[in-house]
Amino acid sequence: MKISTLQEIQDEDLFISGIDTPLREDAFYLDDNTKIEMIEEHFRNIMNILGLDLTDDSLKDTPRRVAKMYVKEIFSGLNPANKPLVSLFENKYQYNQMLVEKNITLYSNCEHHFVPIVGKAHVGYIANGYVIGLSKINRIVQYYSKRPQVQERLTLQIAEELKSVLKTEHVAVVIEADHLCVSSRGIQDISSQTVTSHYSGKFLNDQTRNEFLALVGK
Repeated sequence: MKISTLQEIQDEDLFISGIDTPLREDAFYLDDNTKIEMIEEHFRNIMNILGLDLTDDSLKDTPRRVAKMYVKEIFSGLNPANKPLVSLFENKYQYNQMLVEKNITLYSNCEHHFVPIVGKAHVGYIANGYVIGLSKINRIVQYYSKRPQVQERLTLQIAEELKSVLKTEHVAVVIEADHLCVSSRGIQDISSQTVTSHYSGKFLNDQTRNEFLALVGK
C-alpha cells in the first residue's frame, strides 16, 4: 500500500489550508497496526510508571485496548483514508430554502489534555445546484471530531468542508459542547458550556442567520 506524504495529502485537498490539524510531514508513514503496537508499548510504560499491576485480569489488556481505541476510534479522523465519501444529488426540485440538521452528536478530544469534548453540532446550508445525503453531514462532523481538537478549529473545518463539497458559500455551523478539561480537572466547573459558530454567504444576512438560529432553538 502506498503511504502518502503530508504534502501529497494537502495537494489532494484532503486538508483545508490555514485551518489544518497540526501534523508532521511523516504523519502517514506508519500503518495503523504499527501505530497500535507502538502506542500499546508506550501506554504500558505509563501504567507501570503509575504503579498499576499489569498482571491483574482487569488491567492486563488495557494498553492494547487504549492503543486500538486511539487509532481506530477516537483519533481515526487523523487518517485521510477515513474521510467519508460524499454523495451529491442534483437539486431537481429546486429547493432554494435553507436545510438544517441540528443536534448532531459530537464526541471529540481536547488537544491540550486529551480528555473528551462532548456536545452537539447544528448545520445549515442553502443549496447551489446540489444537495447532500443527510447522513453525510453527520459523517463529516464525526470525521473532523475524531482527532485532537480545539472547538474553534473544529467549527471551521466542518464549515469549510461543507462549502467545498457542496460548492456553495451559504453554510452555517454552530457547536455547543462541554469540555472535560474544564469540568473534570483544573477549575472543575460543571455548568459552563462552550459555543462556537461560523456563518458565510447568505447566513451573514441578519434575517437568514436569525431564521437558522430559531430553527436550532437558539
